[in-house]
Amino acid sequence: MRCLGLDLGTKTLGLALSDKSNLIASPFKVLRWDGENYDLLFKELDSIIKDNQITDLVLGLPKNMNNTLGFAAERSLKFKEALEERYKLNITLIDERLSTVEATNYLLDADMSRKKRKQVVDGVAASIILDTYLKMKGE
Repeated sequence: MRCLGLDLGTKTLGLALSDKSNLIASPFKVLRWDGENYDLLFKELDSIIKDNQITDLVLGLPKNMNNTLGFAAERSLKFKEALEERYKLNITLIDERLSTVEATNYLLDADMSRKKRKQVVDGVAASIILDTYLKMKGE
């Protein structure tokens, strides 16, 4: 019984996995997609969900700083609907404002090169989203 964190972008989907006790979130993978066709993502997600016995999906909801929903949030809400149609799992939305900024700062503190940061930042952002969820659930 594990959770999978998702950070949906225009060209990537960052993934993070919880440990089996659902206490620790770790970056897992970054999937590339064309920004339109969920089938590319679902093909990968199908096996990830099955292989890791995922019971909960945690999707970042990128609200604007004034708490309104913009284009990015609408994209996440549409993706959530598609996830609900495909998977019979618990799906939770988590406010992810500034998660990518926070992830970038972690990677800068680790003195990671720009090229390497670009490849992993979405997975780290997904782990921040998942960590937020796990902390809320554990309280």
